[in-house]
Amino acid sequence: MIDRLEKEVDMLERHLQVLRMVIESEPIGIVKMSNETGYPHHKVRYSLRVLEEENLIEPSSQGAITTEETGEFVEELDEKVDHIIEKLKGMKIDSAAEIEN
Repeated sequence: MIDRLEKEVDMLERHLQVLRMVIESEPIGIVKMSNETGYPHHKVRYSLRVLEEENLIEPSSQGAITTEETGEFVEELDEKVDHIIEKLKGMKIDSAAEIEN
């Protein structure tokens, strides 16, 4: 159960790293992103597809570029991540106290 969550977080981290690269270096292609991140081409391609489906990037003849929606997403990202962190903290169980009961 937790392993699946950890894999999802790792994938989200990769998607956000790819998005960050597009924001900083647009237009940018798969080969350059793969070389700079160390992720295989197929993983970069998958992240680009996910980001495109979310309308955060779009393809161009020179490589991936941001969209009008990218800025708003980035502005809201920290707040959303903080909200998720608080939810996860609320799920923690004080194992010593729970075992005693």
